[in-house]
Amino acid sequence: MSKFFIRRPIVAIVIAILMVIGGVVSLLSLPTAQFPNIVPPEILVQATYPGADAKTLEQAVATPLEQQMNGVDNMNYMTSTSASNGLMQLTVDFDVATNPDTDQILSQLRVAQAQSQLPAQVSVAGLTVLKQLTSPLMLLMISSPNSSYDGTFLANYAYINMVDDITRVKGVSRVQVFGAGQYALRVWVKPDQLAKLGVTIPQITAAIQIQNTVNPSGQIGGEPVPNGQEFTYTVRTQGRLVSSEDFGNIILRANPDGSVLHLKDVARIELGAQTYNLNGRFDGKPAAIMAIYQLPGSNAVETARNVRAELAVLAKRFPPDMQSAVPLDTTAAVNAGIHEILITLIIALVLVILVVYIFLQGWRATLIPLLAVPVSLIGTFMVFPVLGFSINTLSLFGLVLAIGLVVDDAIVVVEAVEKHIEDGMSPVDASYAAMEQVASPVIAIALILTAVFVPTPLSPASRAASISSSP
Repeated sequence: MSKFFIRRPIVAIVIAILMVIGGVVSLLSLPTAQFPNIVPPEILVQATYPGADAKTLEQAVATPLEQQMNGVDNMNYMTSTSASNGLMQLTVDFDVATNPDTDQILSQLRVAQAQSQLPAQVSVAGLTVLKQLTSPLMLLMISSPNSSYDGTFLANYAYINMVDDITRVKGVSRVQVFGAGQYALRVWVKPDQLAKLGVTIPQITAAIQIQNTVNPSGQIGGEPVPNGQEFTYTVRTQGRLVSSEDFGNIILRANPDGSVLHLKDVARIELGAQTYNLNGRFDGKPAAIMAIYQLPGSNAVETARNVRAELAVLAKRFPPDMQSAVPLDTTAAVNAGIHEILITLIIALVLVILVVYIFLQGWRATLIPLLAVPVSLIGTFMVFPVLGFSINTLSLFGLVLAIGLVVDDAIVVVEAVEKHIEDGMSPVDASYAAMEQVASPVIAIALILTAVFVPTPLSPASRAASISSSP
């Protein structure tokens, strides 16, 4: 094989060029992160039971879901949290080597089996199954420096005008808004009036549900019609109630004397926040904070850059006295770490060139290891997609360590060729003679290095990291 490439140097040059091109193409498409993704996949089951306390939530919602979820394929363990605000969260951790999409489907099937045992209010309020992401990629913030807007307005501005646009950014999986919550029509009942008039909370709830509905009213002049009927009109009636005045006019009871009891007689209705147990603040001012979660397998650096660009576009539409900021960006550490490793890579390459030049005493001999290092390192990126690796601090650090290993064989061959040239042989004959002498040691070195490094990526943790980091 060595003689083949000595007789045909153009073939060797073409192979080296193709390796570099393939490595560059793979490098541009690889995901970038600070560390490999070795966190076990988590599935989050979230249920809301309005008005329930923590104990009731545990007995009526958490227990049936846990019983059905128990034993799902490849599950490691699960934990649940029942809060006094009616929110239950069940987190299911799966084996690190599993596919998160498959885990979500299996969890969704188990939740469907448990729905018949859950209260009806839970299904109405919402029961979701999501791929749980451990930590956000970024935190975005919008605030009002002069306090022109309160937290409720800022949070809803983010929900209405920003969440959808940011979610469509390439690499973004989910956007969660922390703050006062979405707008909701709050009905603050007056207990003394309820007791005086003999009205109960279930009666109020039933009246709101019955009268806040869409009632189809049909058509006028629809088929079948008598001869001469030329037009058909669709009847439009009032649909869902939209203002606090509309809700205040809901009829709770009609008395025998002809008087009517309205909801506004026993309650105060206003447009407020859906929840009041969470407030966002930035520099002491009300703010809405958005957590940006990365799509597994995407490029973290590119995603953060795209999110910042989208935020700059959205900021142009902000009303007066509203500003945005990025208080947390995890890719800053990624960029800094990769920058330092690249500097280390360059320093290591310069040191190798310097050492080779000092010992071989010639730029021509130094040029060969100098060309072998970039070809080997860049060509390595060709196998990254096959193994499911990403560009991270660990993989780049491995490339730094590999520089010395890459040039070893090149130095051995160059020294052997230089020795025969000094003895009076032509470069071609010196190359033939040198390869006859060092071919076996070079192969032995490669086998020894393979025996040292190959078991590492074949270990269970490395295989799990490879599977988890693959798109």
